[in-house]
Amino acid sequence: MAKTLRLILGDQLNYNHSWFETANDKVTYLMAEVHEEATYTKHHIQKISGFFLAMRKFSAWLTEEGHQVIYIPLNENKHESFESLVPAIIEKHNFERFEYQFPDEYRLDEQLKQVEKNISVDSKSVDSEHFLSERGDLEAFFKGKKQYLMESFYRDMRKKHNIMMNGKEPVTGKWNYDGENRKKLPKNQSIPKPLSYKHDVTDIVTMINGEGIETIGEIHPKRFIWPANRKESLELLTFFVEKCLPDFGKFQDAMTTSDWSLFHSRLSFSMNTKMLSPIEVVERAIEEWKAREEEITIAQIEGFVRQIIGWREFMRGIYWAKMPEFASMNFFEHENPLPEWYWTGDTKMKCLNHSINQSLEYAYAHHIQRLMVTGNFALLAGVNPDELDQWYLGIYIDALEWVEITNTRGMSQFADGGIVGTKPYVSSASYMHKMSHYCSQCHYDHKKKTGENACPFNSLYWHFYHRHQDKLGKNPRIGMMYRIWEKMGSEKQNDLLNQAEKYLENMNSL
Repeated sequence: MAKTLRLILGDQLNYNHSWFETANDKVTYLMAEVHEEATYTKHHIQKISGFFLAMRKFSAWLTEEGHQVIYIPLNENKHESFESLVPAIIEKHNFERFEYQFPDEYRLDEQLKQVEKNISVDSKSVDSEHFLSERGDLEAFFKGKKQYLMESFYRDMRKKHNIMMNGKEPVTGKWNYDGENRKKLPKNQSIPKPLSYKHDVTDIVTMINGEGIETIGEIHPKRFIWPANRKESLELLTFFVEKCLPDFGKFQDAMTTSDWSLFHSRLSFSMNTKMLSPIEVVERAIEEWKAREEEITIAQIEGFVRQIIGWREFMRGIYWAKMPEFASMNFFEHENPLPEWYWTGDTKMKCLNHSINQSLEYAYAHHIQRLMVTGNFALLAGVNPDELDQWYLGIYIDALEWVEITNTRGMSQFADGGIVGTKPYVSSASYMHKMSHYCSQCHYDHKKKTGENACPFNSLYWHFYHRHQDKLGKNPRIGMMYRIWEKMGSEKQNDLLNQAEKYLENMNSL
């Protein structure tokens, strides 16, 4: 075997990859903390720290397993990107062959293809052995279709991998229990104390600051709470299925100020770094459901399985089908700047204040906080999706472009014009009041549409539909909203539009 250099990216910490089955003294693994990866957007300090910590633990594990590893910390790396680093390492150590796993981000995929062109040794790329579908599967599945329906893809994934199936039919005869996953959290509901860790990342934080890396958010360097290796990730998975799964489904859309994690798994960082695989997560949850069917109803487990083998794989498929064009889509031609308080949480709107401050504190918010609070407001306010995209990509510990941009441009902002979703996900204050405890603690009145202290969501909601009637008026899923709008009469319409204009002009002071 030729003397081989194998590159492992920060989101390729797959302890079960076939590369690592046996140690070979002809193979050396390269892992590096790269400036470009720490600065391509303004990341949360916990995000960079979490990736570097997990990478260092993975490198240590490789060494313990007898593998040869070159690990380059950020403050020792003189190369800005992999494009210059890899050829330099190959030349320095006289490697005769270069191998890497398929990156999950288009940017890195293109960069490593360029590396292959620039080096004089043989090269090879291999699968990361993580996902349940191939890059091109979704595009092939929907060939000839204008719209990609997640439900169709999800059902096909269930069949293909025989997950919760009875032959060709779902185990209960029903595929989807989303209608039972929308309950508001009762005020006296008990919530399990989240499992968290106390890693000391003081040296990493000091290094990041010393290198002049600009970050956002908060961190307690001596008690970094996220799992940093496979063992801890498996512990978090066990905690979720034993403590949270019985109530996960029905409360997965609920929002409250009393707890930051509720019944959510918080496994996305472990999965997106590949410390856990989607199939093992799903199988472990199903195993728990089967053992406790009286406690864990079908709606709880199906909602969780759908997120992983349906939505997660669907988002990745959209990404590889539509990039790089997807990254510049702006269907509504929105150009407004992101309000300044997205970076500070300093707003009088309780839903946004809480969701953003939680994100800054934990580098985490659950999917409804992302979609129906921060995303909903940005869409109603006409924020440029480029700016919102960078915010989402930076602030969350689990945010990698392949899963972030498809959710932002597609699901959240409808900037793709309907590839991901059949209609924009917008709501007035009524949804917030229905699904959360925010409104009772807010400066604004969720019942008021106009006048002093009227909730901004109410007038902005109608302003959004009004200004985009040319693009949305014929959408059959929202025709009812335009009929309601028309019945209001010009006086009420003008009051709402004027109220919204006032808020749009004073966005940073809301």
